[in-house]
Amino acid sequence: MSYIEHLSKDRKLAKILGEEPLVLKPKKQVYLHLCGSIMSQQLSTKVAAVIWKRFLALYEDESPTPEQILATPYETLRGIGLSNAKVSYVQNVARFALEHGMEWKQLKKMSDEEVISHLTQIKGVGRWTTEMLLMFALGREDVFAVDDLGIQMAMKKLYKLDDSNKKEFKAKMLQLSARWSPYRTYACLHLWRWKDA
Repeated sequence: MSYIEHLSKDRKLAKILGEEPLVLKPKKQVYLHLCGSIMSQQLSTKVAAVIWKRFLALYEDESPTPEQILATPYETLRGIGLSNAKVSYVQNVARFALEHGMEWKQLKKMSDEEVISHLTQIKGVGRWTTEMLLMFALGREDVFAVDDLGIQMAMKKLYKLDDSNKKEFKAKMLQLSARWSPYRTYACLHLWRWKDA
């Protein structure tokens, strides 16, 4: 059964799914993906893309190793448009990859929660960032990002939810999303796409 059939049991969600299933493409260089996530925090997609392009252009094959990232002068990273905090967070990721490992093979064996507790040890990496990594780098199909602003906006609109009480609002989101399991990642992808359209 395709995930679309499963998610279509939710009538409201069914309206935004369309016919074409979306595909998750795992990315093997997890540390690089994590650096990209940090760079894009609190920025528009457009600005984030520009900074990411500038970052990759600093390296010959546009695929820097953690060693190369750590060897990049602080001023150079500031010069591409990263804040002081983001420069240190990106360096933290590279250092963690070298010292504790962030190999795809290693993370693949871990459960979602194990990956989250492994990577949130890094200063500058929170739960939301790790959830994005689970979805987009590790290709996990059942991740629900309750703290994502885009998901909150989409669900508020689609399900006519009241978000005046944040705690109750999130509880309601979790309750609705429980029915989408084991395909919650796909539900998130469709909610983002619908919101942006």
